Amino acid sequence: MKKLLMIIIAQFIFISAANAVVNINTATQEELQTLPGITAAKAEAIINYRSKAGAFRRVEDVRNIEEINPTTMDMMEFYNSVKLKD
Repeated sequence: MKKLLMIIIAQFIFISAANAVVNINTATQEELQTLPGITAAKAEAIINYRSKAGAFRRVEDVRNIEEINPTTMDMMEFYNSVKLKD
C-alpha cells in the first residue's frame, strides 16, 4: 500500500512539473532548466541571447539560439512549457 501511494505521489509531481509554464523573457537560469531538454548551458545561452537581442517576440525565436536544437525546441513546444508574457 505504501509503495502504491508513493507511485501516485510521484506521478502527480511529474504531471505538475510537466504542466509548469516558464516565461522565457523573464525566467532565471534555474527556471529555464525546468523546461524539457534545457541544460544549464542551454539556459545560459537563452539568457545571453535575450540580453543581446532583447525580449523574444515569438516562442519560435528560441530557434535562433545555436545551442537549442530542433529536438529540444519540439519538446518545449509539445509540452506547451514556454510562454512570452504572464
